[in-house]
Amino acid sequence: MTQAKLIDGNAFSAGLRDEITARVHEIRDGHRITPGLAVVLVGEDPASQVYVRNKNKRAAECGMTSFEHILPADTPERHLLTLIEGLNDDPMVHGILVQLPLPRHIDSQKVIEAIRPDKDVDGFHPWNVGKLAAGGVGLIPCTPLGSMMMLRDHLGSLAGMKAIVVGRSNIVGKPMAHLLIRENCTVTVAHSQTRDLPGEVRAADIVIAAVGKPEMIKGDWIKPGATVIDVGINRVAAEGGKTRLVGDVDFAGAVQVAGAITPVPGGVGPMTIACLLRNTLTAAARLHRLDIPEAHPWN
Repeated sequence: MTQAKLIDGNAFSAGLRDEITARVHEIRDGHRITPGLAVVLVGEDPASQVYVRNKNKRAAECGMTSFEHILPADTPERHLLTLIEGLNDDPMVHGILVQLPLPRHIDSQKVIEAIRPDKDVDGFHPWNVGKLAAGGVGLIPCTPLGSMMMLRDHLGSLAGMKAIVVGRSNIVGKPMAHLLIRENCTVTVAHSQTRDLPGEVRAADIVIAAVGKPEMIKGDWIKPGATVIDVGINRVAAEGGKTRLVGDVDFAGAVQVAGAITPVPGGVGPMTIACLLRNTLTAAARLHRLDIPEAHPWN
């Protein structure tokens, strides 16, 4: 039996970053503007620290200015909101990202809504959420954007295809469904209350797994030839007391059935940071009313 084609997020994201770098140099050389990304981390969560370091590293590699703000875990909410207000007004900063999750004493939604929508490179502000839902022009959440880029690159037109999004989070599930609708797919959003989830998945030409449960979606749920985008990143126990990363899809089973699938790691993950940089570039161009081509346009 022929195995599914692997959709290589590492290679795709590297190509996207090359395009972004070229656009950054174009803006810098032609307009004396350097896109700036401010990343704010509250607390000392090890996974968040690694993620923030990677974001800043990739931004610098693309020629952007990176502003890093590391705050103690007990930082009062009002201090964080004051920092965001300053970043909103800073002309050197074109993109603002506050690393989630935040400590419990801070209202995450209040923080998200404090970021200027045109600098909200995570795409989480209600203004950007509404633009996406209504088919307007805003900033799109990074993981769904990266997933859509890989889908379009592999499949071309998605019109008429049946797609299922397993998971309804504000970060991935809901925006992913809106993007698929925009591409003229027939979309099902599945969740913990869905009846006959295996049957719903088997009917889909495109499966987006974003539920946060390791290897929940089994190989025999996948329609033969379907394209599977596995957004999940779960750490599970491995032999010798070690751990390993797995997705929300049982990869060993699904790879025998699907037409194409993203691996974990090395699939959607690298695209998230690349699309954060793309959103920062887009924000800088829009804020300065520059007419430059989008890096890897897809819509």
